[in-house]
Amino acid sequence: MVISIIGLGLIGGSMARDLSSQMNVRVYGVDVSIVHQEQALALGLVHEIVDLNGAIAESDVIILAMPVNYVQTLLPTILDKVQDHTTVIDVGSTKAEICAVVADHPRRARYVAAHPLAGTEFSGPQAALRGLFNGKKNIICEPERSAADALDTATKLFHSLGMTTTHLSAEEHDKHLAYVSHLSHVSSFMLGLTVLDIEKDESQIFDLASTGFESTVRLAKSNPKTWSAIFSKNKTYLTEALQSYIDHLENFKQLISNNDVDTMEALMNHSNDIKRILKS
Repeated sequence: MVISIIGLGLIGGSMARDLSSQMNVRVYGVDVSIVHQEQALALGLVHEIVDLNGAIAESDVIILAMPVNYVQTLLPTILDKVQDHTTVIDVGSTKAEICAVVADHPRRARYVAAHPLAGTEFSGPQAALRGLFNGKKNIICEPERSAADALDTATKLFHSLGMTTTHLSAEEHDKHLAYVSHLSHVSSFMLGLTVLDIEKDESQIFDLASTGFESTVRLAKSNPKTWSAIFSKNKTYLTEALQSYIDHLENFKQLISNNDVDTMEALMNHSNDIKRILKS
């Protein structure tokens, strides 16, 4: 099987690292960055670097692992040229707009809209990790719109990475991810900015930072190009999530101002129930 991965950053590179070690699999890499190409080869993530046309012509599976705005632009072109047996998978963090842009494409059935729920705050081929996806969940959206063989190929591929797959509609996916992923990234980026504002006047602020701060602001190290595209493509649900978050912050700010300790404690106790959802 020949698998081409377009975009050799954290997700694409990590997929390439695991897939290239499987028997009877040859992994081609495609990336606009010469530096990323060289790093991917040097790190042994891929067997060969090819151009987009070469990937389309020779691949049994094509995986789109670039920022979601580029996926949305490139996917129709790939489906225009793809072979009849080829499965095209994207692994982006938003789905509604991507699915919409190919909804009426004559080869829509060759496409599987997927989102493996894994990652770190780092980016680029050098951030690629072996086993990144093992034990994690994968979401496939609109499975009924994919050909049976394409869906089977994609599901087996993610299973070979150690993932379990569930199905959602594209709208459900984007709404849920706005709250459990995208909002946390916005929060982390803005917390980073807030502390950087203080640091201008208080140079010792980072000397006082604890592990709690480090874990909370960790996501602020994430690639801005990747996340600005995600925020833009999921703006409807993300702004809804942000407004709810802002309302809670404003309410808690008022409780602090009023020294309402009992209500603060009650709300924090209620928030502790998140342990039930996270099961940890």
